[in-house]
Amino acid sequence: MLVLSALLLAGCASKTTHHTARERQTPLTKAAPAHVSQTWSMFTENAASHYGVDERLISAIISVESGGNPDAVSRSNAVGLMQIKASTAGREVYRAQGRHGQPSTRELRDPAKNIDIGTAYIRLLQQRALAGIRDPETLRYATIVSYANGAGALLRTFSRDRDRAIAMINEMSPDEFRRHVQTRHPAAQAPRYLWKVNTVYRTI
Repeated sequence: MLVLSALLLAGCASKTTHHTARERQTPLTKAAPAHVSQTWSMFTENAASHYGVDERLISAIISVESGGNPDAVSRSNAVGLMQIKASTAGREVYRAQGRHGQPSTRELRDPAKNIDIGTAYIRLLQQRALAGIRDPETLRYATIVSYANGAGALLRTFSRDRDRAIAMINEMSPDEFRRHVQTRHPAAQAPRYLWKVNTVYRTI
């Protein structure tokens, strides 16, 4: 576990959270991934069951996004455990749930609500923009990249037509997709974020 934490700390640099072009340096600190997963397991288990999302993926994103700190706030005002931006992911989840406006900062600082909104956002990505990706591992990779940088930016590296982009993704193996992100994604931090989240995912 100490080796994993050291690797993640060494690999951490600036990252983008929810469609923001530049983000402050956000190292994985405060807690090892396994501890983060255990600490918030009651909330991640409930959200995973409710939305049909992989619980390990939720925990891995929490570990990388905030290091398990529910009070984390980024320079771009992404808040809480899953670093939700109220004006983007938060608003999108509210709209999908038939609610007006966007979550408040106080709501996003609440661990249960933050995890619920973050998991709902993952489900929206998988049901809408990424719908049709057949391989589960490739879908996980695509979800991770889209969570941080938006699904549109990812799909446009394949085609401006969503259906064509999904078809091209389905022609790839997971490793081919990962290499595509490394070489073609416009956000330089995208492959690093994918590596970090996927590394944690495999250890939880």
